[in-house]
Amino acid sequence: MKTGKRDRDRKWMWWLVGSIAALQVYFVQELLAAFALFALGFLAIAGAVFSLYTLQRAWAGTVDRIADSRHPVMVAVRHGIDSVGDLARRPFRRPGPAQPVN
Repeated sequence: MKTGKRDRDRKWMWWLVGSIAALQVYFVQELLAAFALFALGFLAIAGAVFSLYTLQRAWAGTVDRIADSRHPVMVAVRHGIDSVGDLARRPFRRPGPAQPVN
């Protein structure tokens, strides 16, 4: 009779140990899944930053190359920009009689 109770207790003990081990395995799997998701998220963010940096560098190089160009259109654009700058530097005078100088 005593051995039957001991076998039953061992059976429950092994079930308890097995369920604890299964829970630990499940917990580790959940942690690995969370780590994988975070790694994918950080890779996506790093990829977006890298692509934006690359696009900005390409844009800056293209603008520099176009600005140094001697193409007639670019010469006309530069001349127009300089003309607008000259107009902006002129003092603004209201129409009408001139004010006396003291």
